[in-house]
Amino acid sequence: MLGDMGSFLLSFAFNFLVAFLVVRFIYYPSTHNKRYIFTFLAFNTLIYFVLSFMNSIEIGIGVGFGLFAIFSILRYRTDPIPIREMTYLFIIAALPVMNSAGSNSEVWWQLVAANGIILVILWVLEKEWGFHYEATKRITYERIELIHPDRRAELLEDLETRTGLQIKRISIGKVDFLRDTASIVIYYDDPTQEHWLYNPDPEVIVVGKDDGD
Repeated sequence: MLGDMGSFLLSFAFNFLVAFLVVRFIYYPSTHNKRYIFTFLAFNTLIYFVLSFMNSIEIGIGVGFGLFAIFSILRYRTDPIPIREMTYLFIIAALPVMNSAGSNSEVWWQLVAANGIILVILWVLEKEWGFHYEATKRITYERIELIHPDRRAELLEDLETRTGLQIKRISIGKVDFLRDTASIVIYYDDPTQEHWLYNPDPEVIVVGKDDGD
């Protein structure tokens, strides 16, 4: 039977391995976004150690409230992250809450099964088995003469030329005739097409002339 230190290190290694598999082999291949990898793994490690040292305290249902509190503090940010990354961050934060019980050998097999199921579900969802995901981008567009229904084909061709995306359909929102701009949402099938078109706000890109032109 493993000693206390051995159980502690084994439990940590198992938790970190699962988190690493989620980030490296499920999240990253689907997004190719390195911005949040440090945050994901740092959150996972820190939360695991904090909860491991609290194992001697009877937490009970308080664990659920603690997990909710961990998630809620993520909203106190000046730079909000997209829903997809927020979901992954919640998963990464939830794993150590669950796996911190690994020092108790009586639940090892349940933990292994639970983590395995989480990995499989995330992998299946990212592979889009049984689902069809449609990626979108909001664009601020300056050639408002092309938003006329009779010139929709020209608009679509211009957007594809500028963005490099194979666009399925478009939706025109707010039109600002004072600034000669329109808010357009473009829809396309393959999210991997957008990786070159990086923007600090992944939901908004601007297609038009520079202010100095």
